[in-house]
Amino acid sequence: MKKFANNVDHMLIESLTGFATAHSDLVEVQFDPTFVSRKHKSDNKVAIISGGGAGHEPLHAGYVGKGMLDAACPGQVFTSPTPDQMLAAAEAVHADKGVLFIVKNYAGDVMNFEMATEMLSFEHATVLTSDDCAVVNSTYTTGRRGVAGTVIIEKCVGSLAETGADLASCKALGDKINLHTSSIGAALTSCTVPAAGRPTFDISDSEIEMGVGIHGEPGRRREAMRAADAIVADMVNAIVHDFEAKQLPTQGDILLLVNGLGATPLMELYLIYNTAAKLLTEKGFSIARSLVGNYITAIDMAGASLTVCLLDNEIKQHWDSPVHTAGLRWGC
Repeated sequence: MKKFANNVDHMLIESLTGFATAHSDLVEVQFDPTFVSRKHKSDNKVAIISGGGAGHEPLHAGYVGKGMLDAACPGQVFTSPTPDQMLAAAEAVHADKGVLFIVKNYAGDVMNFEMATEMLSFEHATVLTSDDCAVVNSTYTTGRRGVAGTVIIEKCVGSLAETGADLASCKALGDKINLHTSSIGAALTSCTVPAAGRPTFDISDSEIEMGVGIHGEPGRRREAMRAADAIVADMVNAIVHDFEAKQLPTQGDILLLVNGLGATPLMELYLIYNTAAKLLTEKGFSIARSLVGNYITAIDMAGASLTVCLLDNEIKQHWDSPVHTAGLRWGC
């Protein structure tokens, strides 16, 4: 294993220190317990907090800032943050209108966020993200996994919170977006957790993992490598079938997110976008918004995910609103 590291046990602290130094105008980091928060605390708004294991950067710390999160709680690589981190973050950023936790559907994350909420003395609610249509249950989950749709929820709910909306409204928007969003990933290689020192799974140069999880969990199937058009067609069909199963529209305005899993060049991501856009347009969708890049990664995995969010005027409005974070920045 070759990585830029000094001591793998210290990588998270060193990385977060570098992150906070590089973006000192936006964020600050606290240790023991560890959380990242806005440089300037917001007043009189619902505080939006998320978190999860490291290794998915820029999720979640990269989305702390105006228009998105008030705080993020990073755990060790692919390891849930602890309840004391979540409690400390909530107490630090609470701004008199309650706290909304945005939690990806992984067993450790769900359990620890639930434990934290039991210790809170102020109003709170949770949005559980579960946009991955690849598999229902996997190594880390009971039910669907939360993946790149989490970014859309954090962006739009963060925007709504900035307007002064109440806790119930913020949760309702998050739940609506989760229902109307579907994702699936495909991996060409495994990822390597620094502490493990070897790839999470073995895969040959002639194979892909269709429906892979963001921790390297198995997907729908292991299959032979094919042309990109064929791979993307299967991913698009899986998403459309998921909308059909949920009795949602299979036409109309959408947001198309092509997300890199850490080691896929932008050239390939835009190639994937080109194919996905053509296929979705042929099926009756209109791509009203788009985003291409690395937004929720799996350390150094070569692969990509597709996310489609069905848009209405409310979601469009909040997707378009100004955001100023390390990971997303527009309109500011």
